[in-house]
Amino acid sequence: MYLLYLDDAGSAKNTSESHLVLGGICVHESQVSWLTQELDKIAFTYNSSSPQDVEFHASVMFGGREAAWSNIPAKEDRVQAIRDVLAVVANASRTTCTFACAVDKASFPHRDPMEIAFEDLCSRFDQKLRRIAKQTGEKHKGIIILDESAYETTLQELTHQFRTLGTQWNVIKNIADIPLFVDSKRSRCIQLADHIAYAVFRRYNAGDTNYLDVFLSRFDCEGPVLHGLSHKRTGGESCSCPSCFGKLRRGTI
Repeated sequence: MYLLYLDDAGSAKNTSESHLVLGGICVHESQVSWLTQELDKIAFTYNSSSPQDVEFHASVMFGGREAAWSNIPAKEDRVQAIRDVLAVVANASRTTCTFACAVDKASFPHRDPMEIAFEDLCSRFDQKLRRIAKQTGEKHKGIIILDESAYETTLQELTHQFRTLGTQWNVIKNIADIPLFVDSKRSRCIQLADHIAYAVFRRYNAGDTNYLDVFLSRFDCEGPVLHGLSHKRTGGESCSCPSCFGKLRRGTI
């Protein structure tokens, strides 16, 4: 089974932010323990007596908020801590990949950007599992796991709809059940998803590639085709992000 851990960055209602991002990490069930142990090792360097109490929440770390991070006055050290967490993603097993969808909110003034992003990633996750089956002959089901949020009921209903009526692209066949919602403090993989979403958010809202560059090569891809990163937008100025540039090069935009 493959697990897709997702978290969001940005707010649908915050007019000072141009994008909302939903992103995370797709892992085979056998890799969850390794990823957890790697983050526990990093946590130990910040709280050797109680590493389980260290939560890796990228925006909190960047701002130096909460106990573990307020004790680190140098911003560059906190930034390096975020990059260290993302390096775990970069060094993960080849079966591990990342997904993210950045939604330009101004392009969809009458739609909820979270729902747009979730539909997009459900479809991409399902297609990933189809490709695995085609390439290896191994059929896997998937489960989506998200941080607890106010979107719980909405996203569960959407998943049920995608599995019966389909998304705008296809009927979802490989996602086993409605998404699960967990407390991020209890899941290192959700904390990784938080960092991935934050890295993509920084790229699209602030032009800051300091974090995305750490794991850019780990987005789901098939040869030169980048499947794992999606930029939802309509018209406007040209965009040189990896997703849009790849589509332009292939003549699909």
